[in-house]
Amino acid sequence: MDGPDQPAETPAGYPVAWEADVVLRDGTTMHLRPLRPEDADAIQRFQEAQSERSAYFRFFAPVRRLTERELTRLTHVDQHDRVALVAVRPGADEEGRPREDVLGVARYDKVSPAEAEVAFNIADAMQGKGLGSVLLEHVAAAARERGVLRFTADVLPQNSSMLAVFRDAGYAVSQHLDDGVVTVAFDLDPTERSRAVMADREHRAEARSMQALLTARRVLLVGPGPSGPAPAPEHHLAQRVVDAAVADPGDTELTVLGAPRPVPDAPGVTAAESWDEVGDVDLALLAVPPSEVSRAVGRLAERGARGVVVLAAGYAETGPDGLARQRDLVRSAHAAGMRVVGPASFGLLTTTPGARLHASLAERAPRAGVVGMFCQSAPAAVTLTRTLERRGLGVSALLSAGHRADVSGNDLMQYWQDDPATAVVCLYLESIGNPRKFSRIARRLAAVKPVVVVVAGRSGQVVPPGHAVRATRAPRRLLDEMLRQSGVIRAENTHQLMDVAQVLAHQPLPTGGRVGILASSAALAALVAEAAAAAGLVVAASSDFLPPDATDEQIAQVTDALYAPGACDVVVAVDVPVVVPRTGAVARAVAEAAARTGRTTVASMLGLSGLPDELAATGPDGTPVRIPAFSTPEDAVTALGKVVTYARWRTEDRGAHVRPDGVDARRARRLVEGRLASSTSAGGDGLTLDQDETAELLGCYGLRLWPSRTVRTAEEAVAAADALGWPVALKTASAALRHRTDLGGVRLDIADPAELRADVERMRQVAREVLGDAEPAMEVQSMAPVGVPCVIRSGEDPLFGPKVSFGLAGDATDLLDDVAYGIPPLTDVDVAAMVRTVRAAPRLFGYGGAPAADIDALEDVLARVSVMADDLPELASLELYPVVVGSTGVSVLHATVRLRSAAQRADAPRRALPA
Repeated sequence: MDGPDQPAETPAGYPVAWEADVVLRDGTTMHLRPLRPEDADAIQRFQEAQSERSAYFRFFAPVRRLTERELTRLTHVDQHDRVALVAVRPGADEEGRPREDVLGVARYDKVSPAEAEVAFNIADAMQGKGLGSVLLEHVAAAARERGVLRFTADVLPQNSSMLAVFRDAGYAVSQHLDDGVVTVAFDLDPTERSRAVMADREHRAEARSMQALLTARRVLLVGPGPSGPAPAPEHHLAQRVVDAAVADPGDTELTVLGAPRPVPDAPGVTAAESWDEVGDVDLALLAVPPSEVSRAVGRLAERGARGVVVLAAGYAETGPDGLARQRDLVRSAHAAGMRVVGPASFGLLTTTPGARLHASLAERAPRAGVVGMFCQSAPAAVTLTRTLERRGLGVSALLSAGHRADVSGNDLMQYWQDDPATAVVCLYLESIGNPRKFSRIARRLAAVKPVVVVVAGRSGQVVPPGHAVRATRAPRRLLDEMLRQSGVIRAENTHQLMDVAQVLAHQPLPTGGRVGILASSAALAALVAEAAAAAGLVVAASSDFLPPDATDEQIAQVTDALYAPGACDVVVAVDVPVVVPRTGAVARAVAEAAARTGRTTVASMLGLSGLPDELAATGPDGTPVRIPAFSTPEDAVTALGKVVTYARWRTEDRGAHVRPDGVDARRARRLVEGRLASSTSAGGDGLTLDQDETAELLGCYGLRLWPSRTVRTAEEAVAAADALGWPVALKTASAALRHRTDLGGVRLDIADPAELRADVERMRQVAREVLGDAEPAMEVQSMAPVGVPCVIRSGEDPLFGPKVSFGLAGDATDLLDDVAYGIPPLTDVDVAAMVRTVRAAPRLFGYGGAPAADIDALEDVLARVSVMADDLPELASLELYPVVVGSTGVSVLHATVRLRSAAQRADAPRRALPA
């Protein structure tokens, strides 16, 4: 089906990839796309609707109507040297026929191969909503794609809003006044500040769009029409929503259109016989077949709805036709300014007193609390709501995204960052559609609020039906590294998710990792101490155990000692009586001490679970404190260990993004694009650069490749050694043998021609026996300083984007997978951690009396590789092997670079909703 924003046939040269849905400052959505010649009428209407002031600012003259010549020039662009983007929304003509209305235009015209003049025109009604900033991001991304490196613009001094768009974009802007006109100029390379500005604007816009959904007051349920003897699945969905609204009406007004009938007579619930009886709507729940959704979305746009929750299935999970229906639904909703939750969503609810929203299939809303809960599938939501109820854990909001066609966990994290009602964020993820954006948002959120995540399938590589996710070739451990870098607490399953949430929601963050243990027996104390050590905690000397017949005085004495100032940082209390019945004295003493001191405490006590009243007390300021109780001591310690690790991450220096000097990213971009343009084999597995091309590309990032010569005969080898300098190393050029000293593929410290000739003959013999090659290619290279050989690799993954790995060279490292991973952009702390977390790292720090390696030089190489991988999505793979780290300096002895034409990354340097 062709939507109003898509031509029936895409014209040749039309850059489809530039189309995008965006969120504006007020939380509404809009569609951006390249301008087409058939937009002439829409452009004319747009110009006629502009105020005299806006027209003057754009054309430096009070233009009310464009001439045919002007209109042709503005709408006929080649989308290369002359590019134009428009922001559009659906509208209607005087007779009610649908059409598209243009609400903003951004364009550039090249004035030289690398420079273009940019101009904007924003509808009066849209000014102040951030549309100009979004258009600048998108037209700048298009310009960079076309080789434009710099924008200039002529702006009238009175046009303060447009000057502010340029000034606040984060670029290094220069401007000067000449003959009454301000000329603005800036380079288009993204800067640290421009990325931060974009992320901040994205955060505010996406948070505002979620706020509109979660604070909705006027809710419409659209049910299916009458059915036959057997009710359709949508009838059951609609009936559940109505039943829940009657049982737990919240603080909203629910209007029911369509089935079920009759609508119960209940407070806050009314029936509408037709669309004509439906007034303004904030949020709509759609329990209708997919064939009826488009009509409903169109009707909702007329009533000011900000979001739709699609409860029914029948979309992407059914195959290509269903995926097309899902995309049409999202495109139609975005074009009308609405966000989409679902399809196959369980709905959403909030528990804020006086503003409760129950727009879900849940029979009962969870109790009010401080946990923001996000999940995807409806079955997961059922499990979570039942578990929340059983444990007595309260939430601030719960949202099920279903197939996650639009609204995702990223959107909710943006909202919860500033939501005063939410103190803990929990995410149950069945797939991650944009790991780079997830990592960026989660890292920002985790700096102020804990984020706990369960990923179905552990690896994050399981894609449920209905989820549109790029394929990935990344190792399973990469997801763990992404979460670690982001400060996210990784839970193994739903049970552990709730365990950790209980601690975070009801206990203060720990100040350290020294754990004090209070147990009801010496054996229990020993078991808890072992579990604590496994969780990375240190058992404090104040730990103690109670005899079975301990008196209240003994309990108080031991508890006071455990909670004494400086005795420990966290407490684990375990009380499992064997013979003497539990009196509750230990629970009372621990609860009162924890409330009095504010020390993080968890418990495992026979007969107690969740957040029991026996473990509740009141702090000195009157604040109620509840100690979470766990079914086993191991569960309590595991949850506590994860919370301590997170608290430590919060206080650690997370570093700054690495920015090595001597980097020429523009030159690297030209080299890569030029090489791909000249090749006919850039698809598939891509093309491999030769050593000269590799050395040139590495040089753009300040990486020097140790020179070598390819030879085939002994005489060529001797000539190469004379030119490079003795002593030399001789290596086979075969990938199977080039690093295998044990198989004769490498000969080192060759000091004279005679030895080199003999080694050439021996290597030829090895090649004949192992490879069946009588005339093998070999490499001669000057001997590098002695050091520890390492391997650094990077590559572009379709889902995760750039990834970097580090390990020490050798079969043992490869066989044992002793490799550290990082996802650029990396900070200096991330780089240092990669070097130190491999198990073989002691070899770099003077193991066995060897001299310590130059760690600073090694980290510099790793940082440069990470920047290179981040800059160049065409870098399909890079391998530096070996990288020899000496006591002073690093030698990169061999490099392999493979390039491939790259699709746009999921987290491109422009704000856009998922395509």
